[in-house]
Amino acid sequence: MQREKKTYKKESFMQGVFAMMFSQILIKLMGLVYKLYLTNRPGFGDQGNAIYSSGFYIYSLLLTLSSVGIPNAISKLVSERIAIGDNKGANRIFKIAFFTFGLLGFIGTCILFFGARYISHVILQIPEAELTLVALSPSIFFVSLISVIRGYFNGNGTLKATANSQTLEQILKTVFTVILVEIVAIVMGLRTEIMAAGANLATTIATLGGFIYLFVLYKNRRTLNVNASGVITKKESIFKVIRNILYVSLPISLSAILSSISKNIDSTTVVRGLKTFMDESAAKIQYGILSGKVDTLTSLPLSFNIAFATALVPALSYARAKKDMETANKRVSFSILVTILIGLPCTAGMCIFANQILKLLFPTQTAGTLLLQISSIAIIFNVLAQTINGALQGLGKVMIPALAFTAGVIAKLILNIVLVPIPEIGVNGAAIGSIVCNVIACAIGFSVLRKNIEVKFKFSKYVFKPIIATLIMSVCSYAIYLIVDKFLPMKIATIIGILTAVIIYALTVIVLKIFTKEEIHMIPYGQKLYKILIKLGIYKEETVA
Repeated sequence: MQREKKTYKKESFMQGVFAMMFSQILIKLMGLVYKLYLTNRPGFGDQGNAIYSSGFYIYSLLLTLSSVGIPNAISKLVSERIAIGDNKGANRIFKIAFFTFGLLGFIGTCILFFGARYISHVILQIPEAELTLVALSPSIFFVSLISVIRGYFNGNGTLKATANSQTLEQILKTVFTVILVEIVAIVMGLRTEIMAAGANLATTIATLGGFIYLFVLYKNRRTLNVNASGVITKKESIFKVIRNILYVSLPISLSAILSSISKNIDSTTVVRGLKTFMDESAAKIQYGILSGKVDTLTSLPLSFNIAFATALVPALSYARAKKDMETANKRVSFSILVTILIGLPCTAGMCIFANQILKLLFPTQTAGTLLLQISSIAIIFNVLAQTINGALQGLGKVMIPALAFTAGVIAKLILNIVLVPIPEIGVNGAAIGSIVCNVIACAIGFSVLRKNIEVKFKFSKYVFKPIIATLIMSVCSYAIYLIVDKFLPMKIATIIGILTAVIIYALTVIVLKIFTKEEIHMIPYGQKLYKILIKLGIYKEETVA
């Protein structure tokens, strides 16, 4: 048992978070590469994004039903077993889940494959999306299996397995997206719907590669010091194990489903609403701007922050099983603080540099400045909801995120239906709906979290200082951009302005001493960093800011 305890903690909470965060940054950068390629590719553009995204969001919805709640559910149950030394029980949970959700994933694949025509023609009213749905359908089966394996490794405290597999998938997806779209363009000409299908087929190839990697890693898991030996408690029936998994996974899946539905609300209401005062082609282009460019950019901070939501579930489950609530409190407090420090500058930076970012990344498709500025407001609430939901799930309050998202999604649906058909508002109504959706979900989740865990949220630390740092960053970076823009090309000035924003923000956070000594020590190499800050005179040897 002592050996297993050491095994579980071989990767600390923050080591796992940073591994996931680095992976997500790399993934999003590569994802941005193929998005830039598709958006700027002749024959694709905003219309191609509309076809690609509409199919992908339907796929994501079905994928959620079979897999999204699984990793967190498996990691939660496995970590609880490991905490009490029942390693055989943890391994048994994995095996039962592998076969159960593999079957559900296969069913999801069949639904998407055989229902592609009905979904594209009747539900989406974008007939060109049919082939994209067919191309994506096998991915549901593979991702269901991938999710179970990732949950098992996460529960064992080995988030690097998940991080590495996600990175591999994104590399394969990026490479094959370019290859397949170019092959289609050469063989069949600039047929947008075929190119979109080729781009989505790359997703299927990538998930197959990710599954093979994780399955081989699991078969050789002794190299990760993960074993199936140890103490075992009373053996539960297969039915009970499945019931326990579903009891945890279904509410988590419901939260993810509702988040996915939020995007499907856009895919089913935006084009319909816009067609009341513009032609169908123009309406599809507006939706393509929202789904292909704006959603891609505003989701970047979510990808960086998801590391905390992922790591919190098994970490808090383990702490609860050990009755170590002090550790749980510290991890939740620190995670929320970092989430705020990630979300605020992303919101401000994307709002201030919206026009410049679009011109930099999408030189042939620059429309969407106001839409991006409005949508960026939702970022801070979205990332906070993400972290809060991970904390609630780790604490066993798995239904709260689902209920919170339900209220938010209902509000978004109403606002989309009412606002989008108004010519003066148009597609911006969908962005306003997303803001309200995330504010509601964040507020409900936060109020419940405070009632279930002892977290001290000081206004100065969590609100005032982060806002001051963001304001200083915004003013200084934009001023520098305006100065540089007079002498250098706009693209170079934009890059300099954004890099300046990152540097100024980091320095301001340090100077304002937002992090305590203990929190700095939680960061990898934090002790060395703290010694440097002492030498610089920012912190004192015995001071806890």
